Amino acid sequence: MSNVVQFKRPSAKEKHKGKTLCKSGFHKWVIIQEKQFDVKQGKLITLYECSRCGEKKTRAI
Repeated sequence: MSNVVQFKRPSAKEKHKGKTLCKSGFHKWVIIQEKQFDVKQGKLITLYECSRCGEKKTRAI
């Protein structure tokens, strides 16, 4: 006979860790590229990425 292995389901705290702040608009922005030139706008832009959820945004300088 084989042994039965019980799997542990992740709790709600573990499942949603780090996502509740981002849903409320409190992202943790980190600069990905300091200087990048956007051809369409003709400006230097900065690329940001949230370290928790991975959402990206750009900002023109």
